[in-house]
Amino acid sequence: MGTSGAAPAPALTDAELKLLQALIYQECGMHFDERRTHFLQDRLLRRLKECHVDSFYSYYRLLISDAGKAELAQLLENLTVNETSFFRNRAQLDLFHKYILEDLLRRKQERRDFSLRFWSAGCSTGQEAYTMAMQVADALAYYYMRNPLPVETPSPKPLIPHPWKVEILASDISYSVLRAGQDGTYNENQMASVDYSYRLRYFDKVGDRYAVKKALKEVVHFDFHNLKTEYLPQRNDVIFCRNVMMYFDEAEQKRLIHKFYRCLNPDGYLFVGHAESLLGMTEEFQMVHRNSGTAYQRIEVRP
Repeated sequence: MGTSGAAPAPALTDAELKLLQALIYQECGMHFDERRTHFLQDRLLRRLKECHVDSFYSYYRLLISDAGKAELAQLLENLTVNETSFFRNRAQLDLFHKYILEDLLRRKQERRDFSLRFWSAGCSTGQEAYTMAMQVADALAYYYMRNPLPVETPSPKPLIPHPWKVEILASDISYSVLRAGQDGTYNENQMASVDYSYRLRYFDKVGDRYAVKKALKEVVHFDFHNLKTEYLPQRNDVIFCRNVMMYFDEAEQKRLIHKFYRCLNPDGYLFVGHAESLLGMTEEFQMVHRNSGTAYQRIEVRP
């Protein structure tokens, strides 16, 4: 047999695996246990080839060097599975749309506080944030039909009726998905779960793609955030962080839940992924349940 062909892939030793696991955990809190070692090794190998490095240890040395900052960001980007879709987990979104938004609008109007802040943490390519924006615009329109304000409505009607101000922050650790979200154009396949009336009201058809309309786009701001850090967006009414905590170990999950508590307004709400739960993790939230949708509400210590 000849020796031509590609060189064999370098083997990942236990010591190298531990070094790389520790570095990734320290940088972003992601934890790769035994079940996900294979996935981690596959992603590391891809980056190794990309950087033309011959061993995992050399790759580790690159990552911790000053010159390796961009490569570290690239690796972290490759370790998240950016799966997302419009209107993902309908039961949760029904709870958000019909119950939680209604509760928020009523409480805010009583206090004459007309600002609404939402955060899509781990937003991927933006579908979750735009889904929230569509539902908030809908809820406000419906609320106004039943509680008209004594102000003259300009024509054409704005997407967010005066005096309300809506801000939706969409954050992620991956720059490429943030760019896609900012771009806000989606193909037919990605639009599969968006019904006709939503397409009509909130998108423009551009060739074979759908572009989020300018008025809806203006409500959503995309920004880079690493959930491991302390500098996170404050004063949110609702936080969506779905299918992100599963990347973290229990200690990091508990820290993150406490951070979310601090990032929420009093009585604010947190949504986590369908397979994720706060049960047994915290005393700071109580579960809210409607049909089969669940969320968690911040518990206030009343005087």
